[in-house]
Amino acid sequence: MKKIMLLSVFSLFILSSCVSKKEYAALEAKQKETQDLLNTATVKLNSCLSDYSAANARVQGLQEQLADMRRTNQDLIDTKGNLTTLTQKGAENLEKSLESLKEKDLKITRLQDALTKKDSVTLAIVTSLKKDVGLSDPDIQINVEKGVVYISIADKLLFQSGSYNVTSRAKEILSKVATVVNGKPDFECMVEGHTDSVPYKKGGILQDNWDLSVKRATSIVRVLEDLGVNPKQLIAAGRSEYVPLVSNDTAENRATNRRTRILVLPKIDQFYEMVEKEMKNMIAADAQSKK
Repeated sequence: MKKIMLLSVFSLFILSSCVSKKEYAALEAKQKETQDLLNTATVKLNSCLSDYSAANARVQGLQEQLADMRRTNQDLIDTKGNLTTLTQKGAENLEKSLESLKEKDLKITRLQDALTKKDSVTLAIVTSLKKDVGLSDPDIQINVEKGVVYISIADKLLFQSGSYNVTSRAKEILSKVATVVNGKPDFECMVEGHTDSVPYKKGGILQDNWDLSVKRATSIVRVLEDLGVNPKQLIAAGRSEYVPLVSNDTAENRATNRRTRILVLPKIDQFYEMVEKEMKNMIAADAQSKK
């Protein structure tokens, strides 16, 4: 270390002895200028390095944003694909629902048509039966309900008051009923006797309205048998006062409740055969009318 210091002092001594003071001052000024340039360049370099760091950070930020945008774009593409799939499925489900509704509407329409035709056929059957009976009397009611033919005859057309002996007028009416029953040998014929609520008080072999209703039903069955109806088809039943059509509070209502009801009971396949026959007749008549 001491040797180095001695050499430096020695060199300065030699230099100072070799150049003039003027030249030394010029060199010193040149050195200062160079130093200033170096300092300026260092400052600019540091500024550039700072700008580079900021730019680099910004580039990294932009790259991250670009990556996020790419991910978002891919998510949107995936979502679009999912929505397209969902939309297609929704459209298919909607189409199926519409088809189902169309089928239900068609079934409802067919059912309504069937009910309309059923009502028309029922009316045709009733009209045919009334024609077969050959009577148009407000005291004789004929209708069809659930495959059963009902013929209801007012009490005054068949019996004297409180009696179960059949009148001559009744035999004329029952001969028409016998014609209907004989035309349907596979049907059953149930005869129901109905009374009003006034207690039976005449005595004799009858005890009450039960006896009266049963005796009246049996009397009708016997007349029908005499008119040629197969007794295997006949059923006698008494209902007394317990199945009234109206309340028994007036004389007119009591007269309505005093009745004999004849039920012609077909087997279900026979009833449908009858309905089918009437429908075919109606269709044929309708086609004929359109010609």
